[in-house]
Amino acid sequence: MTQIASFSEEEKYSLIQLDDGKANALGFEMLAQIDAALDQAESAGKVLVIAGRPGKFSAGFDLAVMGQGGDELLKILRSGATLAQRLLRFPTPVVLAVSGHALAMGGLLLLAADYRVGTAGNFKIGLNEVAIGMTMPWFGVELGRARLAPAHFELAVNCAYLYDAEGAVNAGFLDEAVAADELMSKAIAVAEQLSGIDMAAHKETKDRVRASLNSALEQAIASELPA
Repeated sequence: MTQIASFSEEEKYSLIQLDDGKANALGFEMLAQIDAALDQAESAGKVLVIAGRPGKFSAGFDLAVMGQGGDELLKILRSGATLAQRLLRFPTPVVLAVSGHALAMGGLLLLAADYRVGTAGNFKIGLNEVAIGMTMPWFGVELGRARLAPAHFELAVNCAYLYDAEGAVNAGFLDEAVAADELMSKAIAVAEQLSGIDMAAHKETKDRVRASLNSALEQAIASELPA
């Protein structure tokens, strides 16, 4: 089995590296490997950094699966929604090193993390579902409503407006944008800074802050994507 979501542990943080050699599309194998890597990260109990490959964080769900429709479509949407839920509730801070394009489900993952560092430059970040003929799932609507800047929520979700990294900071997809050669060092610096907080207090507080969003996601998944 090819490793496309690898886990490693450093002194103050854990790292999940996503690299399928292409667009980091979220197919069933990638999602399963991310879930397994999250199990390892949760056991480690350290701040988590998730990084993409150069130029590509994630292009979203695997279109080959999406195009099948039916049960396979519902299954992969449910897997993506469950991943977003897990990141929102993760017991330690989740830092993303957004190494380039982040579209559709890739953009939704940005809305489920605690701190997002993006690569400045001519990259596209956003929710392009309606541009490719897909109605935004309810869990995506709720993530956008909770985490995007109010002035950008409908533009990003209803109109598939795409942002460069600097625009994505204003919209709420990213917290900051840095040069490509500074991306990992900045993400690691943030992770090392966050390693000094009390993780139990962080988890309990995060659950309180996100209680309404977590409840909305549970309802959205149960109504639209039941197991």
